[in-house]
Amino acid sequence: MTETWPPAIPENIAETVTCAIAEDLGDGDITAQLIAREKRVTATITSRDDAILCGSPWADEVCRQIDTSLTIHWSFADGDQIDADTVIGEVTGSARSILTAERTMLNFVQTLSATATQTRELSRLIEHTETRLLDTRKTLPGLRLAQKYAVLCGGGINHRIGLFDAFLIKENHIRASGGIANAIANARQMHPDRRLEIEVESLEQFAEAVHAEPDWIMLDNFSLPDMKAAVDNLNKPIRLEASGGIESGDDLIKIAETGVDYISVGALTKHVHAVDLSMLIV
Repeated sequence: MTETWPPAIPENIAETVTCAIAEDLGDGDITAQLIAREKRVTATITSRDDAILCGSPWADEVCRQIDTSLTIHWSFADGDQIDADTVIGEVTGSARSILTAERTMLNFVQTLSATATQTRELSRLIEHTETRLLDTRKTLPGLRLAQKYAVLCGGGINHRIGLFDAFLIKENHIRASGGIANAIANARQMHPDRRLEIEVESLEQFAEAVHAEPDWIMLDNFSLPDMKAAVDNLNKPIRLEASGGIESGDDLIKIAETGVDYISVGALTKHVHAVDLSMLIV
């Protein structure tokens, strides 16, 4: 689990940007070639929405890979609140290069700002509790680390990054392993240094899981009364995560008020509404 500020820039940023540029640029930007090679301009980037800014390092990397002579200046930092119709940055340099970089730059910023904004909005709903929001692996393909960075910028916490860094034993794992106790024992033996979480679907399974002593227990689609019962009856240092059954902000608040440690919300990364950005040469 990751919770740092400022968030570390993902190590794969250059690779991610290279792939994004390649799918857009192909063998060259034929429209940009209409502009004189020596033409230099400044272009502003404006947000048309209220948002949490996120993605500037990806935009910076796009500029670097397209044309190292481009300069980009941001008026805000990732994680900052920005108001609608605010100029958030400007790019100066070759007009051809700026126009070639434009869409890829904005794609990263509009998507990552959307994730950060969604996270901040939901986090504020439960800030009166001790419960924290977790992301999931329900991310856009190729943008796993970028979106998890955006969750941190919005005030959430990263769950596991992938299938490699923590156990999350779910229903089918339990069935294939011969039960909760067997699954937890086998996991402890294989990788005792990895966080071990198991999903349960009833208070009976919860009691069985507590006895086997995982690090975390995920309460999957528990009713509010059962969730509260799990919190009240837990007598071991095990973290509780609620998952599923979140249809509205009111649901999120009610779940947080049961006293669970975390709520995992796939919508932070999969149900994102891109922030409306525009770039204009001035």
